[in-house]
Amino acid sequence: MRTAVITLAAGRHTHLLLQQDGLAHGTRIPDHYVIVSMDDPSIGPLTAGREPAPDLLTLPLSDGGRLPLAAARNAGAARALASGADLLVFLDVDCVPGPTLVEGYAGAAQDGLLLCGTVSYLPPPPPGGYQLAGLEGLAPPHPARPAPAEGQLLRGGDPRLFWSLSFAMTARTWSRVGGFCEAYTGYGGEDTDFSAAAAQRGVDLCWVGGTPAYHQHHPTNDPPVQHLADILRNGALYKQRWGTWPMAGWLRAFEALDLVVYDPGSDMWHKA
Repeated sequence: MRTAVITLAAGRHTHLLLQQDGLAHGTRIPDHYVIVSMDDPSIGPLTAGREPAPDLLTLPLSDGGRLPLAAARNAGAARALASGADLLVFLDVDCVPGPTLVEGYAGAAQDGLLLCGTVSYLPPPPPGGYQLAGLEGLAPPHPARPAPAEGQLLRGGDPRLFWSLSFAMTARTWSRVGGFCEAYTGYGGEDTDFSAAAAQRGVDLCWVGGTPAYHQHHPTNDPPVQHLADILRNGALYKQRWGTWPMAGWLRAFEALDLVVYDPGSDMWHKA
């Protein structure tokens, strides 16, 4: 089985390099490593000459200067498929793969499954940065998602719990789902839409043990007020496509901060 790892990059350069190092030291090296640079010309020189050798794609920002996350994932998948990939592994740029991530996904791969591995959120890095050999002991898997044991598969997962930090699927399953809806731009919603489309097409969400990833720490806001406009826009698009609002926890948190208001008559959220 020919395996491709796909990641999206715009900044976070030290995070990307540690991800690349993690892949190079895995029990199974990906056959193809596709990096989609979203308007970041420094990615090519930064990763050139390192292992695994990157296959670099470059995309411009969307209208309004927003990151084209959905389109970038589709472009990365298309490049991997054109090179003969049988299994697509998507890994967020902030995520360092555990040594068995690629091997674990390859061993669990079946047509008709959307595979999700565990992700642990790391504390801030110590002086000198993270060390690959010590990541496992820094944080447990995220408590809001299932964490099966190594070799265990938990089928019948809730599509609403899907996240795009670390997931995999066969080439046939990717074709069956149809990729990400490129009407989503900027932050939020495109991954929930993808899992809804997968469920609609009979693809089963499956949590996979033995495929750990470690999310590197970076400053953020909770709730992510810096993405308020994106969340409202993409949330409304999801509502139009699927009939419900995604990211409800964030919307309620924004409401508590008097940043948004909910109109029950139209079932719409608006900026306050």
